[in-house]
Amino acid sequence: MAGLPAPLLAGAAMLALFLALALLAPLIAPYDPIYQDATARLASPSLAHPFGTDNYGRDILSRVLFAIRIDLQLAVFGVAFPFAIGTVVGTVAGYFGGVVDTVFMRIVDVVLAFPFLVLMLAVITILGPGLQSFFIAMALVGWVSYARLVRAQILVLKGSDFAVAARSLGFSHARIMFRHLLPNALTASIVFAMSDCVLVLLSGAAISYLGLGVQPPAAEWGIMVAEGQGFISRAWWISAFPGLAIVTLAFAFSLVADGLGEFLGRRA
Repeated sequence: MAGLPAPLLAGAAMLALFLALALLAPLIAPYDPIYQDATARLASPSLAHPFGTDNYGRDILSRVLFAIRIDLQLAVFGVAFPFAIGTVVGTVAGYFGGVVDTVFMRIVDVVLAFPFLVLMLAVITILGPGLQSFFIAMALVGWVSYARLVRAQILVLKGSDFAVAARSLGFSHARIMFRHLLPNALTASIVFAMSDCVLVLLSGAAISYLGLGVQPPAAEWGIMVAEGQGFISRAWWISAFPGLAIVTLAFAFSLVADGLGEFLGRRA
Protein backbone atom coordinates (compact mmCIF):
# COMPACT_ATOMS: atom_id res chain seq x y z
CA MET A 1 0.00 0.00 0.00
CA ALA A 2 2.95 2.32 0.63
CA GLY A 3 3.75 2.93 -3.01
CA LEU A 4 0.21 3.48 -4.25
CA PRO A 5 -0.78 7.01 -5.37
CA ALA A 6 -3.10 8.95 -3.06
CA PRO A 7 -5.87 9.35 -5.70
CA LEU A 8 -5.95 5.58 -6.22
CA LEU A 9 -6.26 4.93 -2.49
CA ALA A 10 -8.93 7.58 -2.03
CA GLY A 11 -10.95 6.42 -5.03
CA ALA A 12 -10.67 2.77 -4.00
CA ALA A 13 -11.83 3.63 -0.49
CA MET A 14 -14.84 5.52 -1.85
CA LEU A 15 -15.75 2.64 -4.18
CA ALA A 16 -15.40 0.19 -1.27
CA LEU A 17 -17.77 2.36 0.74
CA PHE A 18 -20.32 2.41 -2.08
CA LEU A 19 -20.04 -1.36 -2.43
CA ALA A 20 -20.53 -1.85 1.31
CA LEU A 21 -23.58 0.42 1.28
CA ALA A 22 -25.01 -1.52 -1.67
CA LEU A 23 -24.54 -4.86 0.08
CA LEU A 24 -25.89 -3.61 3.41
CA ALA A 25 -28.76 -1.57 1.98
CA PRO A 26 -31.48 -3.97 3.22
CA LEU A 27 -30.04 -3.70 6.74
CA ILE A 28 -29.31 0.02 6.98
CA ALA A 29 -32.10 1.54 4.86
CA PRO A 30 -34.78 2.85 7.23
CA TYR A 31 -37.69 2.01 4.88
CA ASP A 32 -38.65 -0.14 1.94
CA PRO A 33 -37.53 1.85 -1.14
CA ILE A 34 -40.91 1.44 -2.90
CA TYR A 35 -43.14 1.84 0.18
CA GLN A 36 -45.53 4.76 -0.27
CA ASP A 37 -46.77 6.79 2.70
CA ALA A 38 -49.47 9.20 1.59
CA THR A 39 -49.26 11.04 4.93
CA ALA A 40 -45.60 11.92 4.38
CA ARG A 41 -45.67 13.22 0.80
CA LEU A 42 -42.96 15.80 0.01
CA ALA A 43 -41.74 15.82 3.61
CA SER A 44 -38.56 17.85 4.03
CA PRO A 45 -35.42 16.27 5.54
CA SER A 46 -35.95 15.35 9.19
CA LEU A 47 -34.97 12.74 11.77
CA ALA A 48 -37.69 10.42 10.47
CA HIS A 49 -36.62 10.95 6.85
CA PRO A 50 -33.02 12.30 6.74
CA PHE A 51 -33.18 12.90 2.97
CA GLY A 52 -36.89 13.76 2.92
CA THR A 53 -39.59 12.01 0.89
CA ASP A 54 -40.82 12.25 -2.69
CA ASN A 55 -44.26 13.00 -4.12
CA TYR A 56 -45.37 9.43 -3.36
CA GLY A 57 -44.18 9.54 0.24
CA ARG A 58 -41.22 7.23 -0.43
CA ASP A 59 -38.11 7.71 1.70
CA ILE A 60 -35.33 9.27 -0.39
CA LEU A 61 -32.48 7.92 1.76
CA SER A 62 -33.72 4.35 1.34
CA ARG A 63 -34.10 4.81 -2.40
CA VAL A 64 -30.62 6.34 -2.73
CA LEU A 65 -29.09 3.41 -0.85
CA PHE A 66 -30.87 0.74 -2.88
CA ALA A 67 -30.12 2.60 -6.11
CA ILE A 68 -26.39 2.08 -5.54
CA ARG A 69 -26.87 -1.56 -6.57
CA ILE A 70 -28.31 -0.66 -9.96
CA ASP A 71 -25.97 2.24 -10.69
CA LEU A 72 -22.89 0.18 -9.83
CA GLN A 73 -24.16 -2.44 -12.27
CA LEU A 74 -24.59 0.25 -14.91
CA ALA A 75 -20.99 1.43 -14.46
CA VAL A 76 -19.29 -1.96 -14.12
CA PHE A 77 -21.16 -4.16 -16.59
CA GLY A 78 -21.67 -1.27 -18.98
CA VAL A 79 -17.87 -1.17 -19.30
CA ALA A 80 -17.08 -4.89 -18.94
CA PHE A 81 -18.96 -6.01 -22.06
CA PRO A 82 -17.50 -3.37 -24.43
CA PHE A 83 -14.07 -3.94 -22.89
CA ALA A 84 -14.21 -7.67 -23.62
CA ILE A 85 -15.51 -7.27 -27.17
CA GLY A 86 -13.16 -4.42 -28.07
CA THR A 87 -10.15 -6.23 -26.62
CA VAL A 88 -10.75 -9.33 -28.73
CA VAL A 89 -11.45 -7.34 -31.91
CA GLY A 90 -8.44 -5.07 -31.43
CA THR A 91 -6.14 -7.98 -30.71
CA VAL A 92 -7.20 -9.96 -33.77
CA ALA A 93 -7.14 -6.93 -36.07
CA GLY A 94 -3.73 -5.75 -34.90
CA TYR A 95 -2.13 -9.17 -34.96
CA PHE A 96 -3.29 -10.40 -38.38
CA GLY A 97 -3.39 -7.02 -40.15
CA GLY A 98 -4.20 -6.96 -43.85
CA VAL A 99 -7.80 -7.64 -44.85
CA VAL A 100 -8.83 -8.59 -41.31
CA ASP A 101 -7.56 -5.29 -39.94
CA THR A 102 -9.16 -3.31 -42.78
CA VAL A 103 -12.59 -4.91 -42.29
CA PHE A 104 -12.63 -4.42 -38.52
CA MET A 105 -11.37 -0.84 -38.71
CA ARG A 106 -13.97 0.10 -41.31
CA ILE A 107 -16.64 -1.20 -38.94
CA VAL A 108 -15.08 0.96 -36.23
CA ASP A 109 -15.23 3.99 -38.54
CA VAL A 110 -18.91 3.37 -39.25
CA VAL A 111 -19.76 3.18 -35.55
CA LEU A 112 -17.73 6.30 -34.77
CA ALA A 113 -19.52 8.19 -37.54
CA PHE A 114 -22.61 8.40 -35.32
CA PRO A 115 -22.78 10.37 -32.05
CA PHE A 116 -22.40 8.01 -29.11
CA LEU A 117 -25.57 8.90 -27.22
CA VAL A 118 -27.71 9.10 -30.37
CA LEU A 119 -26.64 5.61 -31.44
CA MET A 120 -27.30 4.28 -27.94
CA LEU A 121 -30.78 5.78 -27.92
CA ALA A 122 -31.50 4.25 -31.31
CA VAL A 123 -30.47 0.76 -30.15
CA ILE A 124 -32.46 1.00 -26.90
CA THR A 125 -35.51 2.30 -28.76
CA ILE A 126 -35.38 -0.75 -31.03
CA LEU A 127 -34.85 -3.22 -28.16
CA GLY A 128 -37.22 -1.53 -25.72
CA PRO A 129 -36.53 0.18 -22.37
CA GLY A 130 -34.75 -1.71 -19.62
CA LEU A 131 -31.44 -2.55 -17.99
CA GLN A 132 -30.74 -5.41 -20.40
CA SER A 133 -31.26 -3.14 -23.40
CA PHE A 134 -28.80 -0.65 -21.91
CA PHE A 135 -26.10 -3.30 -21.58
CA ILE A 136 -26.68 -4.53 -25.13
CA ALA A 137 -26.53 -0.98 -26.46
CA MET A 138 -23.30 -0.30 -24.58
CA ALA A 139 -21.76 -3.52 -25.91
CA LEU A 140 -22.71 -2.63 -29.50
CA VAL A 141 -21.57 0.99 -29.29
CA GLY A 142 -18.81 1.19 -26.70
CA TRP A 143 -16.40 -1.51 -27.91
CA VAL A 144 -14.81 0.61 -30.64
CA SER A 145 -12.65 2.70 -28.30
CA TYR A 146 -11.14 -0.39 -26.70
CA ALA A 147 -10.59 -2.00 -30.10
CA ARG A 148 -8.58 1.01 -31.29
CA LEU A 149 -6.50 1.17 -28.11
CA VAL A 150 -5.64 -2.53 -28.07
CA ARG A 151 -4.99 -2.65 -31.83
CA ALA A 152 -2.47 0.19 -31.57
CA GLN A 153 -0.60 -1.62 -28.80
CA ILE A 154 -0.65 -4.97 -30.62
CA LEU A 155 0.75 -3.37 -33.78
CA VAL A 156 3.76 -2.22 -31.79
CA LEU A 157 4.24 -5.37 -29.71
CA LYS A 158 3.91 -7.96 -32.47
CA GLY A 159 7.30 -6.91 -33.87
CA SER A 160 9.06 -7.15 -30.49
CA ASP A 161 11.70 -9.77 -29.71
CA PHE A 162 9.50 -11.92 -27.46
CA ALA A 163 6.75 -12.08 -30.11
CA VAL A 164 9.24 -13.07 -32.81
CA ALA A 165 10.67 -15.72 -30.48
CA ALA A 166 7.20 -17.09 -29.78
CA ARG A 167 6.50 -17.44 -33.50
CA SER A 168 9.89 -19.08 -34.05
CA LEU A 169 9.03 -21.69 -31.40
CA GLY A 170 5.89 -22.59 -33.33
CA PHE A 171 3.35 -21.29 -30.83
CA SER A 172 -0.22 -21.01 -32.13
CA HIS A 173 -1.65 -17.64 -33.12
CA ALA A 174 -4.12 -17.79 -30.23
CA ARG A 175 -1.34 -18.41 -27.70
CA ILE A 176 0.80 -15.60 -29.04
CA MET A 177 -2.10 -13.16 -29.10
CA PHE A 178 -3.73 -13.87 -25.76
CA ARG A 179 -0.87 -15.16 -23.62
CA HIS A 180 2.08 -13.08 -24.83
CA LEU A 181 0.88 -9.93 -26.59
CA LEU A 182 -2.42 -9.07 -24.91
CA PRO A 183 -1.18 -8.97 -21.27
CA ASN A 184 1.39 -6.37 -22.34
CA ALA A 185 -1.15 -4.35 -24.32
CA LEU A 186 -3.87 -3.85 -21.71
CA THR A 187 -2.39 -1.08 -19.57
CA ALA A 188 -3.90 1.82 -21.52
CA SER A 189 -7.24 0.00 -21.89
CA ILE A 190 -7.52 -0.69 -18.16
CA VAL A 191 -6.92 2.96 -17.29
CA PHE A 192 -9.38 4.04 -19.98
CA ALA A 193 -11.95 1.54 -18.67
CA MET A 194 -11.90 3.12 -15.21
CA SER A 195 -12.43 6.59 -16.66
CA ASP A 196 -15.04 5.16 -19.01
CA CYS A 197 -17.03 4.02 -15.96
CA VAL A 198 -17.75 7.70 -15.35
CA LEU A 199 -19.17 8.18 -18.85
CA VAL A 200 -21.18 4.95 -18.67
CA LEU A 201 -22.57 5.86 -15.25
CA LEU A 202 -23.68 9.27 -16.50
CA SER A 203 -25.06 7.74 -19.71
CA GLY A 204 -27.03 5.17 -17.71
CA ALA A 205 -28.46 7.88 -15.47
CA ALA A 206 -29.31 9.99 -18.53
CA ILE A 207 -31.02 7.08 -20.28
CA SER A 208 -33.07 6.36 -17.15
CA TYR A 209 -33.84 10.08 -16.85
CA LEU A 210 -35.30 9.93 -20.37
CA GLY A 211 -37.41 6.90 -19.43
CA LEU A 212 -35.50 4.39 -21.58
CA GLY A 213 -33.36 2.75 -18.90
CA VAL A 214 -34.35 1.26 -15.58
CA GLN A 215 -38.10 1.46 -15.18
CA PRO A 216 -40.10 2.74 -12.16
CA PRO A 217 -40.76 1.95 -9.38
CA ALA A 218 -37.18 0.64 -9.18
CA ALA A 219 -34.83 2.92 -7.29
CA GLU A 220 -32.25 4.42 -9.67
CA TRP A 221 -30.59 7.80 -9.40
CA GLY A 222 -31.46 8.97 -12.92
CA ILE A 223 -35.11 8.10 -12.39
CA MET A 224 -35.12 9.89 -9.04
CA VAL A 225 -33.67 13.05 -10.57
CA ALA A 226 -36.35 12.95 -13.27
CA GLU A 227 -39.13 12.38 -10.73
CA GLY A 228 -38.03 15.38 -8.70
CA GLN A 229 -37.76 17.73 -11.67
CA GLY A 230 -41.35 18.92 -11.37
CA PHE A 231 -40.95 19.64 -7.65
CA ILE A 232 -37.52 21.27 -7.70
CA SER A 233 -38.79 24.63 -6.41
CA ARG A 234 -40.52 23.23 -3.32
CA ALA A 235 -38.91 19.83 -2.78
CA TRP A 236 -35.31 20.21 -3.95
CA TRP A 237 -34.17 17.13 -2.00
CA ILE A 238 -35.91 14.68 -4.37
CA SER A 239 -33.42 15.45 -7.14
CA ALA A 240 -30.52 16.88 -5.11
CA PHE A 241 -29.51 13.80 -3.12
CA PRO A 242 -29.53 11.28 -5.99
CA GLY A 243 -27.74 13.88 -8.15
CA LEU A 244 -25.09 14.26 -5.45
CA ALA A 245 -24.75 10.46 -5.32
CA ILE A 246 -24.12 10.33 -9.08
CA VAL A 247 -21.43 13.00 -8.83
CA THR A 248 -19.76 11.31 -5.86
CA LEU A 249 -19.60 7.87 -7.48
CA ALA A 250 -18.35 9.38 -10.74
CA PHE A 251 -15.67 11.24 -8.77
CA ALA A 252 -14.59 7.97 -7.13
CA PHE A 253 -14.13 6.30 -10.51
CA SER A 254 -12.20 9.35 -11.75
CA LEU A 255 -9.83 9.18 -8.79
CA VAL A 256 -9.20 5.49 -9.40
CA ALA A 257 -8.55 6.13 -13.09
CA ASP A 258 -6.07 8.94 -12.36
CA GLY A 259 -4.31 7.00 -9.63
CA LEU A 260 -4.17 3.81 -11.66
CA GLY A 261 -2.71 5.68 -14.62
CA GLU A 262 -0.04 7.19 -12.38
CA PHE A 263 0.74 3.84 -10.75
CA LEU A 264 1.00 1.90 -14.01
CA GLY A 265 3.06 4.72 -15.50
CA ARG A 266 5.58 4.41 -12.66
CA ARG A 267 5.86 0.66 -13.15
CA ALA A 268 6.30 1.04 -16.90
